[in-house]
Amino acid sequence: MAYVAPSINPSGLTVPSYQDILSDLIAQAKSIYGNDIYLEIDSADYQLLSVFALKISDTMNAIELAYNSRSPLTAIGSGLDAIIKLNGLSRKAASYSTCQVTLTGTAETVVTSGVVKNTAGYKWSLPIITTIGIGGTVTVTATCQTLGSITATIGDITIIATPTAGWTSVTNSVAAIVGQNAEADSSLRSRQAISAELPSQTMLTGTIAAIATLTNVTRYKVYENYTNLASTDPNGFNLPPHSITVVVEGSTDNSVAQVIYNNRGLGCYTNGTTIIDILDATYGTKTTIRFYRPVYVPIYVAMTIKALTGYTSSTTTAIKTAIAAYLNSLQIGEELTISALYGAALSVLVSLSSPTFSIRAVAADITPNPTATNDITTDFYKVFSGDVANITITVT
Repeated sequence: MAYVAPSINPSGLTVPSYQDILSDLIAQAKSIYGNDIYLEIDSADYQLLSVFALKISDTMNAIELAYNSRSPLTAIGSGLDAIIKLNGLSRKAASYSTCQVTLTGTAETVVTSGVVKNTAGYKWSLPIITTIGIGGTVTVTATCQTLGSITATIGDITIIATPTAGWTSVTNSVAAIVGQNAEADSSLRSRQAISAELPSQTMLTGTIAAIATLTNVTRYKVYENYTNLASTDPNGFNLPPHSITVVVEGSTDNSVAQVIYNNRGLGCYTNGTTIIDILDATYGTKTTIRFYRPVYVPIYVAMTIKALTGYTSSTTTAIKTAIAAYLNSLQIGEELTISALYGAALSVLVSLSSPTFSIRAVAADITPNPTATNDITTDFYKVFSGDVANITITVT
């Protein structure tokens, strides 16, 4: 293509490519010095013109980035951070996972700045001062030292990283509350689109949008039953008539209850097992708001594969990691499909035409040693969770 000056037309911004710029510079040089000037690739003059072309092309790319930053659909990075402020939003920062752990040892033992580890090697900090109770145990909140989505299943945190006299063991009887990674551009764009529904045509979409904007909310689901009978709920779940059922992962109970209270419809029953009373600051009325916290269902996967040329032990690790990532990406109430487990495992292949392994069988269940090969459904308030420790790969 011939060089065309940068312009904005009905289809958007148009900028010349590096090659178009270089070709134009060569043509301009020949128009000045004559067509017999030597400007082949090995000439110094060509190299100089290519440097000029690259600098101009870099400038054009910067112009394109600046132009794209005008819209949340095309903005990236800090440009997206700036544009979404018009919607009163900000990118969700990375947060730390936390977990309730129980320390066992001699009564009155003081553990100062203690650190424990889970089986994956991640370190978790205890409160600065932790005193073992008179019963020989104490339960405190441990905070992972690594930012992001670090998981710890029941019984996973068992290693004392800072031995202290009188402190003999540590364990966790509940799973960790998983932190979140810094919000990706794609997720932020989706949330911005949802946020535009806050002044929405329906109170339901407004409620969903408000929940999505809460700090540290990672997954959520809102169901509505507008019928008179629970048994005819259009979502297929046995939900109360004329109600909304909200399931939220993350944020605080009070924050979730407040946005439901602010956005729900008049006379609408809120369904759930987490119960918070909201007091109206103006009128002094008290309203009970109910919602669900998701219940996590560990999934056990058994996969049999045949090793082909190029298969190594690291391939086994990669398959387990990919399957666990897929399981943890499932949303609240979603179905687990066996075919998706195949897809997750095959995603580690560099080339499908030159595979390093062949999948012979896959089974999954909510109990160890799975043999089931059917898709698995769950209740509306539950979410499947994956852990590489629950994934068995048999190599033949």
